[in-house]
Amino acid sequence: MLEILDCHHHVGGVGGALGEETSAEMPLRAEMSQRLAIMDRDGVAQACVIPGHGYEHPNGIADTRRVNDGIAAYRDAQRDRFPVAIGIVEPTHGAASLAELDRCRHELGLVGISLHVRYQGVSLDHPWVLRYVGHMAEIGLVPFLHAFPDSVEEALWKVARLGAAHPETPMLVIDGFASVESAKELFDVAERCENLLFDTSLAMLEEQVESFVERFGAHRVVFGTDLYSPPHGRRISPLLPILLTAGYLSEEERALVLGGNARRLLGIAP
Repeated sequence: MLEILDCHHHVGGVGGALGEETSAEMPLRAEMSQRLAIMDRDGVAQACVIPGHGYEHPNGIADTRRVNDGIAAYRDAQRDRFPVAIGIVEPTHGAASLAELDRCRHELGLVGISLHVRYQGVSLDHPWVLRYVGHMAEIGLVPFLHAFPDSVEEALWKVARLGAAHPETPMLVIDGFASVESAKELFDVAERCENLLFDTSLAMLEEQVESFVERFGAHRVVFGTDLYSPPHGRRISPLLPILLTAGYLSEEERALVLGGNARRLLGIAP
């Protein structure tokens, strides 16, 4: 039986993280109930949860720790549906975030770290980002690299620089299919950096995903939707029913794209 795993769910609103917009708009249990209803309606068995990046942090790294504690607790509340969680560190916190990476991995059991630098006041080629990715590689955290097309801070050439700096470290690039031009640029980045996988979040055209699979293989594509907490997030990507029937995917390849690749990358048992 095909068990779909969505690699890209944000907990919180577009402008906030767990405990901010979520609690302001609805109780946490109600938020989770609505998320599960959205998943059930479209046949998504599991999701990887990530805090929203727009949270306020006037208290510096203490606020980031609170957000990471929150996403770990969200995972633990329904672990059969949310088997893994991803944390956040802030490059503007400098060396203090190195200790937070260790805490995320060893105390909270998080499996990756999300970098969404358009919200974080730096660029993907910032020296601290490079250093964090190196430390993630050392301790076994998967870098989640947002590459939103409208952001020069998250330009794909900067993603390629990170990938090339750590060629043995698998990384997940998310949102890269979100425009026609960036989807084309993904081909050059994928060719240069074989350690990079790419999620389908915000994909503009199915043909772009099809062409990518034909050139680089289904093992480098991961199903993701960029779903935020309700009411911002209301539905799973319309790409899902297309992937479920796409003739260019064998059944084995379909299983990889819709869950197998993410489970292997994140260490989730089948």
